[in-house]
Amino acid sequence: MRFVTYAAPDGDRVGVLDADDLVHPLPPGVRLIDLIDDPQHLRDAAEQAIRTPHVPLPYGQLRLRAPIPEPPTVRDFMTFEQHVEGVARLGGDDDRPPAQWYEAPAFYFTNPYAIQGPHDDVRIPPGCTRFDFELEAAAVVGRGGRDVSVDEAESHIAGYVLMNDWSARDLQFTEMHVRLGPAKGKDSATTLGPIFVTPDELAPYRAGNAFDLRMTAAVNGRVVGEDRWSNMAFSYAQMIAHVSRGTEVRTGDILGSGTCGGGCLAELWGRQGLDAHPPLAPGDTVTLTVEHLGTQSIRVTEQAARPAGDLRAASHPDHRAPRTGYR
Repeated sequence: MRFVTYAAPDGDRVGVLDADDLVHPLPPGVRLIDLIDDPQHLRDAAEQAIRTPHVPLPYGQLRLRAPIPEPPTVRDFMTFEQHVEGVARLGGDDDRPPAQWYEAPAFYFTNPYAIQGPHDDVRIPPGCTRFDFELEAAAVVGRGGRDVSVDEAESHIAGYVLMNDWSARDLQFTEMHVRLGPAKGKDSATTLGPIFVTPDELAPYRAGNAFDLRMTAAVNGRVVGEDRWSNMAFSYAQMIAHVSRGTEVRTGDILGSGTCGGGCLAELWGRQGLDAHPPLAPGDTVTLTVEHLGTQSIRVTEQAARPAGDLRAASHPDHRAPRTGYR
């Protein structure tokens, strides 16, 4: 089954997307997050929507929202080895991931308040001079749980969505010198959608740790990178098992795969130098596609205003009074 969330005169609506790219609306007020904790509940709602007499809506004419506009949490991982190697070169490190990367799927929490729809414009964050995109595929948690085992974790996945983790690279690399984060380098926008796809739709493409489906990134119509989703070094089951250890995952939680190989400009900069491709600028269009998950086409707009004010610590060297000797 495939679902979308779209803007309607009476608020956000959820619809079932059929094979003819027609959307069959669910009743007003029903959110996708209200249905995905039980696969049968989700299936029944979809079948009822298709049976209900009404004129279906053309998919291409809808203003699409993120399928889950308000997820409880968003965790982002790094599961594609090629990407980790490429970005490590940008930092001047060895071109191999650290040994710890192979031990468990690494992740960080990003901002659930920054979710955007698949065709919404994105603004360059304040103070950013190296804006970038990240092509990912995310799992959406259906049934919550705590201390979930790898063997049972697959049953906790309700579906998958295309994800774009927008990144202010200069801010990200600067703040991580503090050995905490990323923070402001990552929290301005995360684009989800257009389509929420249930696992049964993708089952025929199962391969490796994910699915043998093409992932493609383009800027202004020029393809800058591509990979196969199946090249993930960790599975979503391993990801869920790891993050739920000693805590819980909840319905609607988003688990991003991390950037696929070639799925961002930072990897190009690491492999070919900073002149390999300019950072994203106002007027650029980023187009990301994952087979069966759909396509995002997003215009980059002007930089957001940067509020005035000194954020430096009181003990910053520039704040210290000059020493005048002992008295």
